[in-house]
Amino acid sequence: MSDRGSRVSDDTVEQFIGRLLQIGVLFAAMVTLVGGAILLVQHGRSPTDYATFRGEPAFLRSLAGIVTAALSGDSRAIVQLGLVLLIATPIARVAFTLVAFALQRDRVYVGVTAIVLALLLFGLFFGIA
Repeated sequence: MSDRGSRVSDDTVEQFIGRLLQIGVLFAAMVTLVGGAILLVQHGRSPTDYATFRGEPAFLRSLAGIVTAALSGDSRAIVQLGLVLLIATPIARVAFTLVAFALQRDRVYVGVTAIVLALLLFGLFFGIA
């Protein structure tokens, strides 16, 4: 990325991406930690039955279900939301990189990055189930 005119410099993009990744991972870790603490408080003394497999409830298998349940205070959904945020952090990086390439008017990188972003978003929204 060049330093011509009003275009974004390589150093600015790298600094922003680095900060974006740091904040994303820290926020995801905090959400997961809070959810884990609530989960331990609510279910820490519950006996575990390893003889019977119980998968995740249906509401924890979609992004909308996870967000809705997390906002209502479900501890499992809060942990799950933290993991989704962790997965979404590098996706946000790709999205920002797409914008930076577009500002640079670099069509090849915009095209490649758009394809990568589309695949990541497809995996996030349709790969959870």
